[in-house]
Amino acid sequence: MKVGIVCPYSFDAPGGVQNHVKDLAEALIARHHDVSVLAPGEEDGTPSYVVLAGGAVPVPYNGSVARLSFGPVVAARVRRWLRDGRFDVLHLHEPATPSIALLALWAAECPVVATFHTSNVRSRAMSASASILRPSMEKITARIAVSEYARDTLVQHIGGEPVVIPNGVYVDHYTAAVPRPEWRGAGGTVAFVGRLDEPRKGFALMTEAFTRVASERPGVRLLVVGGGDVEKAAAGFPATLRGQVDFLGRASDKDKAAALRTADVYVAPNTGGESFGIVLVEAMAAGATVLASDIPAFARVLEGGRCGALFRAGDAGDLAEGLGALLTDPGRRTALDEEAARVVRRYDWGTVATKILQVYETVTVS
Repeated sequence: MKVGIVCPYSFDAPGGVQNHVKDLAEALIARHHDVSVLAPGEEDGTPSYVVLAGGAVPVPYNGSVARLSFGPVVAARVRRWLRDGRFDVLHLHEPATPSIALLALWAAECPVVATFHTSNVRSRAMSASASILRPSMEKITARIAVSEYARDTLVQHIGGEPVVIPNGVYVDHYTAAVPRPEWRGAGGTVAFVGRLDEPRKGFALMTEAFTRVASERPGVRLLVVGGGDVEKAAAGFPATLRGQVDFLGRASDKDKAAALRTADVYVAPNTGGESFGIVLVEAMAAGATVLASDIPAFARVLEGGRCGALFRAGDAGDLAEGLGALLTDPGRRTALDEEAARVVRRYDWGTVATKILQVYETVTVS
């Protein structure tokens, strides 16, 4: 099958949708499908199956900053890619954003599948644009939502009846990762993954909570994976603790997996705007006990606390208390990890890709 996949966000910057698109493409290629991915971006070093549509501009969206491409020049590139690709199915991601995914939808002449990632039922942008988007959305043959919350957002603003297929993870990549002894802390090891300068990722909350825990637990160490202003982030910790915090930057997939494999506890202090929480699944696969804010998407992934612990979103004191309790109770961590190992296989790309291919088959049957 010839599959064209469109990612709305720039491949020059990491992100959940970009990772999802990349992993999906590779899962399909491994099954001998012919795949081409179109995405904004200008940097060299992208996989051979990726066609870059050019530079992107930062646009505030859903509590974050998305790097998008739009306009007549980009539209011409999209049309050329579609014409040359002659795809059996076109798979768009976030086509409701003003991006190359929407441009591809307008130009598409083959069956279209769309995946919706956004979870924000109060989105003013989607509410304002819904009447304009609905006629275009009628070209979509099948719709996928990555979570029940993404599904609710889609149904409320645009309509339709999407099937829910979660984000995927290469589980074995994380279970087989090798811990790094040099990253271990004598008092335990904690990991955080997320952009430092994006408030909803919760690094400020992580800083406050870790400071409290470290004051009572000598030797505890924090591994920070993610881009942003490291000097500013480090300045948020007392000078006496900065030696216990390792900023790994925009780490490679291998180093991120190693950090999660090394950690005793992975903390997800996000304050909202998440539709799923793929990094929770990655941490579960790596064997790190997950401690996450009790936002709905995270609570659902952790099955209400059965395969990971939850704390009150935005409450640094509750986070610090929960983190300290997990670090001092290896028996509880083991129990949560055993449940996590049971759950995590449902998110493996072997399972997720099969479900997506089943959707493709429903729209390409002649």
